[in-house]
Amino acid sequence: MTESTAIARSTHGPVTTERLVEDLRALGVRPGMTIMVHTGLSRIGWVCGGAHSVISALITAIGPEGTLMMPAQSPSLSDPQHWENPPVPQSWWPTIRASQPPYDPALTPTYQCGIVAETFRHWPETQRSTHPLLSLCARGANAQELLKDQPLDDPLGNQSPLAALENKGGFILMIGSGWETCTALHLAERRAEPNGPTIQEGAPMLINGQRQWVPITLPLMDSARFVTIGAQLDGTPFMTHGHIGHAFSRFFPLRPASHITETALRVTSRPPT
Repeated sequence: MTESTAIARSTHGPVTTERLVEDLRALGVRPGMTIMVHTGLSRIGWVCGGAHSVISALITAIGPEGTLMMPAQSPSLSDPQHWENPPVPQSWWPTIRASQPPYDPALTPTYQCGIVAETFRHWPETQRSTHPLLSLCARGANAQELLKDQPLDDPLGNQSPLAALENKGGFILMIGSGWETCTALHLAERRAEPNGPTIQEGAPMLINGQRQWVPITLPLMDSARFVTIGAQLDGTPFMTHGHIGHAFSRFFPLRPASHITETALRVTSRPPT
């Protein structure tokens, strides 16, 4: 969506930080909550202050005792043999593996996570997890505890920040985003398919101060399946629907949503590779 389209959607004027806070509270966001957020900024309308105002509103709504989490994936560091949009020539692969800068939580940009998540990565006091491809960022009272564990070969499973979010009674807030973007549901996917198919990946990392290309065996994830399951979740009593600005939004606790998703995925589990 272009900025012109966002302006056209904002028929009642610019969307301000104050309005965003009001909308968040109307949806059920309360001080002290621990929340993972997915945001499609342009769908909110023309926001006065853009991503900065969205993050400010979220921080205001959860207060000083709350915790905010967002995706911070960096698949641009992945093995180039798997790149598709666009692919690169096979003759380039060795050079990319040898030359790509190593993962640095402070410097490595997010990729295809949206401007709000990328802005949040730079926000004061925001912390980032250690995984070179599937990291998450968090800020607030529970940030360090949420991010402290993230296994290299199972970054979204039972020992991950997503599991910690669930254990903290965390919520998911989807602002103008579809179910296929809901990273948190990968926790249920891992539980439903603990021995599911895998993919041979890799990433440049700093090991004892030296850059190395590190092979990684990752679970093969399929978020397209979340669209059908999401239709079921939308009908549950714990789901709250509303609008943040002009963006259709969902707000729900992770634990029951994860349980329903796991049950649904067990029925259609994929065979291991």
